[in-house]
Amino acid sequence: MQIRELSIPGSWEITPRQFPDERGVFLEWYRFDKLGDVVGHPLDLRQANASVSARGVVRGIHFADIPRGQAKYVTVATGAIVDFIVDIRVGSSTFGAWDSVLLDDVDRKAVYLAEGLGHCFVSLAEKTVVNYLVSDVYNASREHGINPLDEEIGLRFPAEAGELVLSPKDTDAPGLSEAKALGLLPDWAQTELYYAELNQTRA
Repeated sequence: MQIRELSIPGSWEITPRQFPDERGVFLEWYRFDKLGDVVGHPLDLRQANASVSARGVVRGIHFADIPRGQAKYVTVATGAIVDFIVDIRVGSSTFGAWDSVLLDDVDRKAVYLAEGLGHCFVSLAEKTVVNYLVSDVYNASREHGINPLDEEIGLRFPAEAGELVLSPKDTDAPGLSEAKALGLLPDWAQTELYYAELNQTRA
């Protein structure tokens, strides 16, 4: 597999090697060792999630308190999404910026995003199935959101998504500046220290 770092520090695009034949296709969509080589530590897998989304469904922007936060390894089993990684770490040189990757059932790419980054996606097809490997179990009291339509962040949703469908939880979430003022966002220095601690566990 090929692993490419994205423009947001702490996030990577993973492109697996596929082996097609007359029966179908085989691939390794996750390798803890190859991921650990580039991240600095392996994913401490504690929960696996799946979502099924209609075309136009937007999920996010979501993040969790550090520590532990929730690192995520995301791929699409069926359908297609545009996956957004948003830097919400106060003090980061790319604070407020984002990058995106098309995840679908053709190239079968994945993305990895470290703890402290915001995550969002929009479904481009009916019944899109997204699989997530995450580094901590869900804890509602430590989970937060930012409105994915916040103009300050300015996510660009493709026309092929059609009419956007969002949950009240996501549309009621604060914008980036409001979340910062409320003290909800992770701090860059804090996340850097946490990443260093995680890397030491591999030494």
